[in-house]
Amino acid sequence: MTKTLTKAPFKADHVGSLLRPERLHIARKEFKEGIITAQQLREVEDQEIKRVVDKQIEVGLPAVTDGEFRRRFWHTDFLEHLNGIEGYVPEHGYKFDGIETEKYDIRCNGKISFNPDHPFIQDFIEFKEYVGDRAVAKLTIPSPNQLFNAGIQNLDIYPNIEDYANDIIQTYQDALKAFYDAGCRYLQLDDVYIAGLCAPKLPFSSSDLSRQELIDLALRVVNGALENKPEDLIITTHLCRGNYRSTYAFEGPYDKIAPTLFAKEKVDGFFLEYDDDRSGDFKPLAHIPNGGPQVILGVFTSKFGELEDKEAIKARVKEASQYVPLEQLCLSPQCGFASTHHGNNLTEEEQWNKLKFIIDVANEIWN
Repeated sequence: MTKTLTKAPFKADHVGSLLRPERLHIARKEFKEGIITAQQLREVEDQEIKRVVDKQIEVGLPAVTDGEFRRRFWHTDFLEHLNGIEGYVPEHGYKFDGIETEKYDIRCNGKISFNPDHPFIQDFIEFKEYVGDRAVAKLTIPSPNQLFNAGIQNLDIYPNIEDYANDIIQTYQDALKAFYDAGCRYLQLDDVYIAGLCAPKLPFSSSDLSRQELIDLALRVVNGALENKPEDLIITTHLCRGNYRSTYAFEGPYDKIAPTLFAKEKVDGFFLEYDDDRSGDFKPLAHIPNGGPQVILGVFTSKFGELEDKEAIKARVKEASQYVPLEQLCLSPQCGFASTHHGNNLTEEEQWNKLKFIIDVANEIWN
């Protein structure tokens, strides 16, 4: 019998974000219009986070998140509260397949460091207290590599990319310590940037470095951030090709990054998108060290509500096990259900049905 892990990542896991309830959408709109106060908005967030935690536990998830209910976007809300980073409204959003995203981004406006009063710390403390010992409280934050997207580095402040990288590494070392001290033991780094290094045409970089030099830099930054990680802090990374209103930003298999990042990134698990042909085949998984990081196969889509064929999923897991041992594999959706406050094109009921389905399939595969 295959041994099931008793620690994160779990055989049935999920990426993190969940569809925002209508009540929360209304409260955010009323806050923006000055109808309710920040405290009243937080009270609504608190109530909805508690509801969604209870629901995750009810469907059987061993690791739960706050659904990212306090965020507008999966990445900017965290990054703009770092010292030396500000949020702003650019002329255009990001180009996704057939759609342009809502206009909002971040940029460097000073020396980068971790803010000891970062709001995510208290948010996590309150979240973990509510979860208690009923499940593992999981935190998701953007990868340090998101700060290498085009337009963020300020060349007046950081003319040298090495100085920029070193400050980012230190910032994330301090962030991981702060979250660990707050009680976090399961943290996920969401990394669209690294996934973008798979694309035939690099979508986010304005650097004159070659693709391989960018891949090497990305590896150094993540491993540098993890250098002082406590042994009992589980850190995974999620490689995402874009998730906005059920659309995507780019495509490309993992083969370009696998020999470097799959082989050498010192995380405890890789959440990988494998829900459609855009992601390529499983062959790059051969670069994952045997007995190394868990591979969480995102063979279920979070973009639409229809349930996948159970036998087809089992066949795909069997195929992946040709490259990574079965006991080193897990299952999840390919991404969150609402990487931004807009959410994907499915209902809450479909979201919960899909998560329950993933748990059922994982139980059948790993007993």
